[in-house]
Amino acid sequence: MAEYPPRTCGPCPHSAHFENAEDQHYFSSKETPEPRVKFHDATNLNEQNIGVTSANLSPDLRVSPVQERAGNGKEGKYLGGIPPCQDDKPIKDCPDSCLNAPEPDPATCACCSGRQQEQAGPKGILKKTDSVTPSRAMMHATAARTHPDNPDPSSQAPVPNEQRPLPTESPPCYLPQPNDALPHPLDNNMGPVGPWATGRVDWGPLSGLTGTRPVVDKYSIARYSEGDWRAHNKEVLDMAGDELHRARLIDWNGRQCLESVQSETDKNQEDNTKRLNQREMEIHRWKCELERAIAAASEEILFMEEQRRRLKQAASVLTIPESIAGECIERRTGRLDSELVRDDVEEELIKELALCSEIRDIFSRTLKDVEKQLLEDKTAKQRMEFDWSDKTVSLQIDNTNMALNNRSTILLFKPGSVQFPDEQSTPEYWEHFTKETLLEGEATRQRSATLRGTLDAILINAARDLRTQADKVELALAKRVACTQEVTNRLERDLKEVLKNLAAVEDLMADLRAAIRRMDIPMKKAHTRLDNRLIRPRVENCRDAPHFGLIEEVKSIGEGTAALQAQLNQAMMSQTNLMKARGELEKEIMYKRKTLEIDNERTKKIRSFYPSAAALSGYT
Repeated sequence: MAEYPPRTCGPCPHSAHFENAEDQHYFSSKETPEPRVKFHDATNLNEQNIGVTSANLSPDLRVSPVQERAGNGKEGKYLGGIPPCQDDKPIKDCPDSCLNAPEPDPATCACCSGRQQEQAGPKGILKKTDSVTPSRAMMHATAARTHPDNPDPSSQAPVPNEQRPLPTESPPCYLPQPNDALPHPLDNNMGPVGPWATGRVDWGPLSGLTGTRPVVDKYSIARYSEGDWRAHNKEVLDMAGDELHRARLIDWNGRQCLESVQSETDKNQEDNTKRLNQREMEIHRWKCELERAIAAASEEILFMEEQRRRLKQAASVLTIPESIAGECIERRTGRLDSELVRDDVEEELIKELALCSEIRDIFSRTLKDVEKQLLEDKTAKQRMEFDWSDKTVSLQIDNTNMALNNRSTILLFKPGSVQFPDEQSTPEYWEHFTKETLLEGEATRQRSATLRGTLDAILINAARDLRTQADKVELALAKRVACTQEVTNRLERDLKEVLKNLAAVEDLMADLRAAIRRMDIPMKKAHTRLDNRLIRPRVENCRDAPHFGLIEEVKSIGEGTAALQAQLNQAMMSQTNLMKARGELEKEIMYKRKTLEIDNERTKKIRSFYPSAAALSGYT
């Protein structure tokens, strides 16, 4: 259930809250009533139940809901159990308001602020509009009322007040009235005739389930109320109207079908002739495309055969650079001791050997790819030839079918032809198959052309890389020979300098030894003077300036002697190192000369047989 939104003063702080629209039909959709309903005197009045508001004021079932509620102030000016808003603003009645209509239509109501869009119902000849959507139920609901098409036995009577006006017009007397959904007013007086004669009764829709419906007895034979009678009338009228509407629709559809069948047959023959003509043109177009693709595939196969021969020739020439690089590396292993270095020449030779190995591996894999591509080219060509043959036969058959007309003498009933064989393809698949064949053939040809371009680039790049690497080896070898020759000359010059310095160090050592021996005489003289001054008597043995001077002299002579001895030790160490350097220089000069012989004579002579770029590219 839902209530009308306020039209003037905005949200009301005292407004009640109701259950969702989908919960309104609980009693009409279930056979057993929900146990905790306020009509059944539930103890928890704050719990939300079907058909009862969630306002703070609990309904009094002993008093009619349409009676005026006693109160003071502004609350005495309205009817019902919900307090008014704080600001009472005048409300002008809208003559076209959907609230004043007997059955408001939410789709056409444009003056109310609470207008809602009614959800679209089912369409077609079996359209039925007796169901009430949640939005429509909310449009026709007040604090305790639902739409007449969807009565709710647990709903309360409508509460007229300033913010929820009731419609002024009422439906016919034989149809359900607005007050039918309200609980029947109870008669508290008990007498021999009346509702208390057979017990306290309830005329609501739940009376048949709760056992409160009147029974046929000696007082009365009435078993249904007027509301039940009006609801039954509405059900019968709605059923008759639906059947009449369905009959009219069936009659109209049948006559339209009779008129359309006669023109449909002639139109189908003309359309199918046009379709056969279109089909013939499509088959002819694809047949021409296949012929062009077959010619291109044949040409591509010839090109691939030529490239395969060139690749094999380049692979046979590649053995020469491999042999040259391996021989150079083996010769350079004859270098002695410290000359066995991984220099630039060694690096470039190893790179050259690795490059040859890598290129040979590329040639081997490329040759396999070429042979595989040749097989794919031939397979694609054969597939296109099969498709071309099938389309030629199909074109002849469609030409015959297009020439047939109603006067042809070969027209016969052939029931076995009116079927869809399991192996029959669809037009989409037929076009897809032809396109796929052409695309696959074109893709194969493109892959073949790409592979040919890749193969040509591989051969050219391989020859260029080999020649570039050979030039790097030659350049590194020339630099290494020049550097070795330069260091040999430098070692020879250093050897001469070492010999000269060795002679000079020997002379220095002799001078230092003589100077150390000469320092003994001043030391003895100073010691003698100090010893003589120590035998002075008593107070005369004074620590005077001469005594300090003699002590300082002894210290100075000792420091000088130590410095001379240190220089002598360094000279002796230098002599030893020079002699060791002399031996190392002589040995290194011998190693360098051996290296020069290997690099400058043997290696250069071997590399003079390196093949040209044209031979490496596979050209003879």
